[in-house]
Amino acid sequence: MIGLSTYAYLWRMSAANPEANPEAMTLDDAIRDTAALGIRLFQICDHAPLAHLSDGELADVRSLADDLGVTLEVGTRGTDPEALQRYLHIAGILGATLVRTMWTAGDDRPDAVEVERRLREVLPQFEAAGVTLALETYEQVTSSDLVALVEAIASPRLKIVLDPANTVANLEHPADVTARCLPHVANWHVKDFAFSRKDGWVGFALTSTPLGQGRLDYDGIRSALDARDGGTTSVNQIVEHWLPWQGDPETTSRLEAEWTTKTIEHLRRKNND
Repeated sequence: MIGLSTYAYLWRMSAANPEANPEAMTLDDAIRDTAALGIRLFQICDHAPLAHLSDGELADVRSLADDLGVTLEVGTRGTDPEALQRYLHIAGILGATLVRTMWTAGDDRPDAVEVERRLREVLPQFEAAGVTLALETYEQVTSSDLVALVEAIASPRLKIVLDPANTVANLEHPADVTARCLPHVANWHVKDFAFSRKDGWVGFALTSTPLGQGRLDYDGIRSALDARDGGTTSVNQIVEHWLPWQGDPETTSRLEAEWTTKTIEHLRRKNND
């Protein structure tokens, strides 16, 4: 299923917008926009206000999504057991069956032994609830270490969120990361990327582009997942962007919406959706 992430609304949502923008979207606005685009899956990922909503407020979010026919997933950062338990509770109210997280969060950079201890503490609760906890690939932890951790714990509810664009910064090739993580992938952040020369031709910038205009081998990754799943991938494809700030809220928000529309159109052509 094709889905959108809060990372596709990064500049348009008030929680992430560094400028005072009276037009900033709320979480409810983003869910409504997702439905208006004909998308039936929305991943609330790294949206800090979500953790502080009351059960009643979370129920209201669930009600809105249900009314619009939108399924929800959630995402946080880090492996602190208390935080993961909080997000499992949130997932239960929202009807989400996947919680995305990352090995580290801010200054919290535990080693593999400590991460394994933390995850073993909370995974029985995820297993009992039927919720998958998925660790995202990114540059601060090698994909080899991530796979080793998942395989050491060997829980049916511990999986990987594949985002090959992130690992480029650690000089890991997206094809290698995909092949290594493939048996454990439960979610795919679809984010195309490109390198461009910076002003004065001093160095490069790594940013995203609308899908199909950058370096991401979408067809190769999709083919690998299809082969694993016997013909058609069962992995949700979540649209994200790394859109640089364009100088003002209006221009940036307009371009972000255009990128989202172009990426959805590209995915629909590829998926016959």
